Amino acid sequence: MRKVDSYPFYVEPFHVDFMGRMFLGILGNHLLNAAGNHSQRRGWGIGALNETRHTWVLSRLSIELEDIPRQCEHGSIETWVESVIKLFTNRNFAILREDGTPYGYARSIWAMIDLETRKPSDLLTLYGGDILNYVVSEEEKQCPIAGHGRFRFRDAQLVRTIDTHYSDVDINGHINSIKYIEHILDLFPMERFRDQRLQRFEIAYKTESYIGDKLSFFVQEIDENETDVEVRKNEGEVVCQAKVRFK
Repeated sequence: MRKVDSYPFYVEPFHVDFMGRMFLGILGNHLLNAAGNHSQRRGWGIGALNETRHTWVLSRLSIELEDIPRQCEHGSIETWVESVIKLFTNRNFAILREDGTPYGYARSIWAMIDLETRKPSDLLTLYGGDILNYVVSEEEKQCPIAGHGRFRFRDAQLVRTIDTHYSDVDINGHINSIKYIEHILDLFPMERFRDQRLQRFEIAYKTESYIGDKLSFFVQEIDENETDVEVRKNEGEVVCQAKVRFK
């Protein structure tokens, strides 16, 4: 079996914003679906894992785009596992046009957790370390974007607090990881998306939140093109941190 899979996508008219560009949340769902299908084909999908009370949890996601897919365009997403380091696995993506040229790339980090204890499991021993058979080294296939950065919040300002509802919750019973991306991008005015293009989005997930939690969004401007966002639940614990860069 090949170690790299490719999954097609089509940009539906209801998947784009007022500029005709695919919403980042939709693209994020395509990435997660590609990851899920790639894992499923190799016996590491959610269905198989749930039988032993395990599941995947997304820890970090960084998407960098030189262009954004537009309405009615066809494309594909390639995905592969770059490395496995005991409690985490690094998975990369290439987001490609129909002719094979890149819109951009993405990097992600995943943990395997025990559903009973909610603690990470050792990927190097789980199922006999079979996951190592699917690793593609950086020498074999490149993902030419920077790795995940660090966040340092010093003077972040509260800009919005929202309630969580039915449509925010995923099959695991907590707030869907893509919903945070959508809520974060909603902090920016329409003019920002009209006058600039989203170039890079990084998000680090810290803990889970659930329906009924209030999410507070704290913003820290880095420069005229870059903004850091911290999301806290119920005015306390940090749920996730993100960096948004426009061009």
